[in-house]
Amino acid sequence: MRQITYTLLFFGLIALVACRRNNYDPTINQYDDDQIKAYMSSGGLSGFTRDTSGIYYKILNPGRDTALQYTSNVSMVFTVKSVDGKYASNDTITNHYDGYLGHISTATSPLGLDIPGLQQAVHNIIKHNGGIARLIIPSKLAYGVSGAGVGSSSNTSGRIAGNQSLDYYVHLIGDTVAQEAYDQLVIKNYIAQNGLTMQQDPDDHYWYSIDEPGTGTVPITYQSSIIISFTTLLLDGTIASQSNNAPYASFDIPDMIPGVQKALKKYGRAGALMTFLFPSRLAYGKLTTSIPPNSVIKYAVRVISVSP
Repeated sequence: MRQITYTLLFFGLIALVACRRNNYDPTINQYDDDQIKAYMSSGGLSGFTRDTSGIYYKILNPGRDTALQYTSNVSMVFTVKSVDGKYASNDTITNHYDGYLGHISTATSPLGLDIPGLQQAVHNIIKHNGGIARLIIPSKLAYGVSGAGVGSSSNTSGRIAGNQSLDYYVHLIGDTVAQEAYDQLVIKNYIAQNGLTMQQDPDDHYWYSIDEPGTGTVPITYQSSIIISFTTLLLDGTIASQSNNAPYASFDIPDMIPGVQKALKKYGRAGALMTFLFPSRLAYGKLTTSIPPNSVIKYAVRVISVSP
């Protein structure tokens, strides 16, 4: 009987060892690396380097100036998608960040911003303002096993599932000169893609079209009060604000954003219907309310009346 028991234990041990050899039980590091490699292979991605943290990266533009510190202020735009293909946020109109590099991982929106891996990659890999990179960040440096956002298995547009590595495109814009150049590129692309006919103001470099010139004779000055009908939009069509006073709104010129002040003084008359595209420095700049920081805005306005 004792011999039979030992024999059974021996064969049980052999079976356990064989099971461990045949059933791959990876660590999270191995799981992420396997996941990323499979994703790159299926997508035909090449030219990437893996750093010691497990982040895969490809520098598209090395940037300029001295290396960024965690105390450096950075302005960036990005896109992000999960490697399972169920979540994608490809809109660089809304995916903006402006703040300290060291605060990226504590940012609260948009989804895909508040992860340690993105902050780490900007500091250790991209390093410089003007830098552009493709980054694939392992799940252990993203949202881990819990994932993020809201949704379900049938509604994943607002959710990143657990244990998902993330594929980023990141552009660090840099200083105000670089921000202006980026904004102008965004505006020109928007005009071309939508087949618009617009002119650039020679002094302040915003873009405009006068759809109806208006017939009013009272000029608009900094002392004027005006009644207007307006809509402020992001370039993806999101309405940021609009007149809602049946359907007009009253403003004193000094209370309006810089671009609107300048444009209405120069081109506005009672009855005029106009459309403007303002770079972020003439819009809301770094302010973050319902509009992401450093956003180009579209401003459509009809001037109802002007009081000197």
